[in-house]
Amino acid sequence: MKEKFISNIEPAMQILEKHFHYTERTTLNRMRKEKKSPKNAFKILISCLLSLRAKDETTNRISKQLFLVADTPQQIAKMNTKKLEKIIFSSGHYHKKARTLKHVSKELIKRFNSKVPNNKEDLMSIKGIGPKTSNIVLNFAFNQQFIPVDTHCHRIPNRLGWVKTKTAEKTEKELEKILPKKYWMEFNGIFVLFGKTICLPISPKCSICPTRDYCPRIGVIKSR
Repeated sequence: MKEKFISNIEPAMQILEKHFHYTERTTLNRMRKEKKSPKNAFKILISCLLSLRAKDETTNRISKQLFLVADTPQQIAKMNTKKLEKIIFSSGHYHKKARTLKHVSKELIKRFNSKVPNNKEDLMSIKGIGPKTSNIVLNFAFNQQFIPVDTHCHRIPNRLGWVKTKTAEKTEKELEKILPKKYWMEFNGIFVLFGKTICLPISPKCSICPTRDYCPRIGVIKSR
């Protein structure tokens, strides 16, 4: 069935690219527009770790608060754990996230001269950094062609019939085969915003969807 809908990828991506703009995208997507520097790569990594299971507005607010007092590996590594937990409390899972931020910072200092690695192997060798986080850092901080796949980027290609996968990791591998590389850099930003505003997990807004002519609505039981 997948092959039947692959021809829809190009027209759908062209429409979505025009429909969703950078000014409306997530905190992490906006950060990639900032000046490229080791410090910005570190901020993108830390913000990504904070964003797990948190709303984007929360990630944006907490990241800014944290970076006012600590925006280098050394500063976070030396930071009092209770103080760190207090700052990131509303992001959820703050005990675990605080441990992860401190561990990642110490690993960067110890193994990578306090710099964020610019390759996937090194990034994923650090406990606490998984495929999505590494892809976001490589894409957003280093302008490398990787496809960060979160829940929206996994759900929507399945709904569109482009892939038939059970996990985000498998979706990433399948998208690498069929998604034209010219869209890899923008895919995450487009699909996260698309998934948050129109192609919702439950009862998507199909009546106003700009790609409705190219969508078989696989798995959609109820829509608006």
